[in-house]
Amino acid sequence: MKNRLPLLALALGLSSPWAHAQMLQPGLWELTTSNMQVDGNQMPDMGFMIEQLKNLPPEQRAMIEGGLAKNGITVAGKGVRSCLTPEQVKSNDIPLQDPQSGCTQKITERTGNVWKFQFSCPKAQGSGQATFVSDREFRTQVNGTFNASGVQQKGSMDTRAVWLGNDCGTVKPRT
Repeated sequence: MKNRLPLLALALGLSSPWAHAQMLQPGLWELTTSNMQVDGNQMPDMGFMIEQLKNLPPEQRAMIEGGLAKNGITVAGKGVRSCLTPEQVKSNDIPLQDPQSGCTQKITERTGNVWKFQFSCPKAQGSGQATFVSDREFRTQVNGTFNASGVQQKGSMDTRAVWLGNDCGTVKPRT
């Protein structure tokens, strides 16, 4: 589980370049990650990791969930949920990454509904592609390297994001 938590954090932080405002609806979004691989080995899907999170001691679970909540991410449903405000949707700089994480994303190519991007974090870097199915669904594929435990590893994952509705409920938007 120790080795999976940094990968989960990476997945949550980089699962999408929330991209161009006009392509997305404001409101509550759910992101599910699948096909995670590390050095060619298949990792458990996000559903399994969420179940593992539920089995952690209450203090450890609260610490992880609290850290995610501070960044506008709530573990719920089949993945994680995040809220986009109308103002965020109208901008080209949607702040779904923690500004203090040291991570940056750059869109390198926009061709129709497919955008390619690069990302760089203090312990991870790579590239990916986002495909916008509609203004209520998009998918990403990410490949990169990360150093979560002092060892350089290669990883990849797919993410699906779906819009759940206008009302974000208790999920606070990222600021």
